[in-house]
Amino acid sequence: MAPRYYTTPIYYVNGDPHIGHAHTTVMGDILKRLNLMRGDDTFYSTGTDEHGQKNQEAIEKSGMDAEIYLSKLSDRFRELFDRLNIQYDCYIRTTFESHKTVVTKVLAHLHEKALIYKKDYTGLYCVGCEQFKKESDLDGHGNCPDHQRPPIKQTETNYFFKISLFQDWLKKWLMSDDNLIQPLFYRNEVLAMLVEPLEDLCISRPKSRVWLGIELPFDTDYVTYVWFDALLNYITNVGYGISSDFDKWWNNSIHLMAKDIIKTHIIYWPIMLKAIDVAPPSRFRIHGYWVGEGGQKMAKSLGNVIEPNDMIDLVGPDGFRFYLAKSMGGTDAQISKALVLSTYNTDLANNLGNLHSRVVKFVDKRFAGRVPPKTRTFPEDRALQEYVAEKANETVMNCDLISIPNLIATSLEIADRLNLYFNDAAPWKMVKIEEEKERVHSVLYAMLDCLRMLFELLTPVIPETASKALVSLGSKPVGVAAARHTFLPDGLRQHATFGEIVDLFPRIDN
Repeated sequence: MAPRYYTTPIYYVNGDPHIGHAHTTVMGDILKRLNLMRGDDTFYSTGTDEHGQKNQEAIEKSGMDAEIYLSKLSDRFRELFDRLNIQYDCYIRTTFESHKTVVTKVLAHLHEKALIYKKDYTGLYCVGCEQFKKESDLDGHGNCPDHQRPPIKQTETNYFFKISLFQDWLKKWLMSDDNLIQPLFYRNEVLAMLVEPLEDLCISRPKSRVWLGIELPFDTDYVTYVWFDALLNYITNVGYGISSDFDKWWNNSIHLMAKDIIKTHIIYWPIMLKAIDVAPPSRFRIHGYWVGEGGQKMAKSLGNVIEPNDMIDLVGPDGFRFYLAKSMGGTDAQISKALVLSTYNTDLANNLGNLHSRVVKFVDKRFAGRVPPKTRTFPEDRALQEYVAEKANETVMNCDLISIPNLIATSLEIADRLNLYFNDAAPWKMVKIEEEKERVHSVLYAMLDCLRMLFELLTPVIPETASKALVSLGSKPVGVAAARHTFLPDGLRQHATFGEIVDLFPRIDN
């Protein structure tokens, strides 16, 4: 394995944090924790995008100082991520001076290389996207598909970046590695965008229209196009131009994103990097959209919009993280209050929570709150431990963004196996028979040890609850530093004293 640098997109602050923001950021957190369990250094960044016309209009409408207003909006995202126990290493804001320095440096470099030029341009401008659109980008009614309103015809003098020079290189690079983009079908979407010649990218906005942005170093009458500015956060975060660790992180970068921003990330961004002689990103990992129950698009008018903070209030941060992790790989997935609640009660309260409760409370009552000693391990109990260890090791070593649901499926499969094993062994019957004492100790130790491995496996998904479960077993929570975590039988110390035994997932009635 190698170091990993995971990124989320930086989120545009002109709007409340939504389910998509929560999902990508939780998935990045899960991947970071998994990579640390593999024993590898990991750096994880997220943050907010605070420039552009929409934010400017919101500031002007609010009447507030721009810096105070943007800080207030950015804090809403940070507060949500803190509620979700996100372990980010960097929270970037595009208003940070360190980021502005990088953007200015890159623009100056491209201008010196004669890759930026000025021209008059007439195009269709979507304020929602803050992008010029082609006719082919619009739907059958002439509207922007994302914002359902027609773009405005606009004539401006602006600066353009010669991305057309790099189109052939980009195509070859995209085809060089089947693991570059996953799921792979998104590569086909990008290649379809490259069938026609690329138009050079407008990378400025006149200050007469947009003042909220980073000034062009070669013309202070203009600010930088918000997407060009925002994409550069990925190299700002790991010390582009200043840190000796830059190559260590950047050469192992993995961009996580929803499918709606693949054009900017997989066409514009690699070309920007190529033009400044920086290696392109190592990996792109893409997920779908969240839709309402039955596959219906979310809309406030339909009453099916899911707010992340409401779900945290309903099932707790771990309950919400679990649903996100279970439900979406690389394609669209459904969500509703009813689905989240049903998953919580079925998988967490009735299955994992009940399994933990019945085993730990049984042992606690009969062995004075300690892990029972064993003088012998019976073959069938050893086989159970080895099964859990093998499943857990394989899952941790092979998990990627689109296979996170497999981690949940494997965990539930293990829980089902443990529930069945406990029922079949029926230690509450054997404990009454003196001749079965060795077998009882063997069964109960194996069950506790398997629970230990199960909750260690689930730590990246439900960190707070998994830690409580591990403490209750007389074990230690999984550490947050890079240290290879190998799942092996007999990792639970005999005679260890149980910690506080709590109901991990109390059932929630409608």
